[in-house]
Amino acid sequence: MKTKLILSAIILIALAGACKKDDNMEMTPLNPDTAGDVSIDRFSSSFAHLFVRTTQNGFPAANQPVDFDAIPAFNTHGLGPNGEKTIYYNFDVLSTTPAPIYVLFRSGESTPVSGQLNIVNAIPGVSGYNDFWLVMKVTVSADYVANTLTSYDDIMMSGYTITPTTIIVNCPIVPKGSMARKRFLESESTELSRGWYNHKVVYYFNFSEKELGAEDGKVPTSDIYVCFNTNPDQMDGGPASGFKTEDGMSTGQTHNVPETLPTDALYSPLWDVQIYNNTSFGMVNNLTTATSAPLMAMDAAIVNCPIVWVEQ
Repeated sequence: MKTKLILSAIILIALAGACKKDDNMEMTPLNPDTAGDVSIDRFSSSFAHLFVRTTQNGFPAANQPVDFDAIPAFNTHGLGPNGEKTIYYNFDVLSTTPAPIYVLFRSGESTPVSGQLNIVNAIPGVSGYNDFWLVMKVTVSADYVANTLTSYDDIMMSGYTITPTTIIVNCPIVPKGSMARKRFLESESTELSRGWYNHKVVYYFNFSEKELGAEDGKVPTSDIYVCFNTNPDQMDGGPASGFKTEDGMSTGQTHNVPETLPTDALYSPLWDVQIYNNTSFGMVNNLTTATSAPLMAMDAAIVNCPIVWVEQ
């Protein structure tokens, strides 16, 4: 009996320690400068759909910086609804179900904890990952020390209150050192932000050309009309053949037309792809002509393509 009482006491002490994750004295804050980085691969078959790495395309290896401006596949020159010239980035196929991102606020304060990195629980290739994040507000104690919590498990064990918001942010996680230099708004930073994933650091872009809100818990979408060098009903057609472009244009000018721009109320960078017959390429120059072209495929994919430049 005495042995059982001792074991029970040990278990209770262990549980009490686990429940004190919200006590800053029980945990040591991590320094993101020395904590180490997470290896990221956006081109593995476990994540990519349109941009799977092959020996032919030579996409960057795992954890190698990606220059999204230097590789034509990752940035496209298109047209706007009224024929404006546009540029948008391509971040591959994604779900309309956002992933949670945890932002910490001290009790009684309305701004995030200074110096604290946001926390995520998925990276490219891990189930549940999305470039689109639903902001979850975590209310920590007034004396909380920044970067004491550095993982999803830490948050769950802390007992702190988690309040879902409807705010959606477009923040693709990429390898450290990656670059995407264009943004729609001059006020948008092109610098990488840092976050925590399982006590290590991840890096991500921010695309904030338009405030996004969840609709029934989902990321809103907008249509885009595209065509390829080879129609999808032909061998090696569709995305594998590349977007059809104007002859003699060094920029690779497509006649891909989104139905919205960042200045439109219903804009979303998460696009529902409609594929029109490439025989109509020459007559498509705006949304009206794009929607009049015969379709080869409807709702072919959902892709993350933030618009970063529109001709003025």
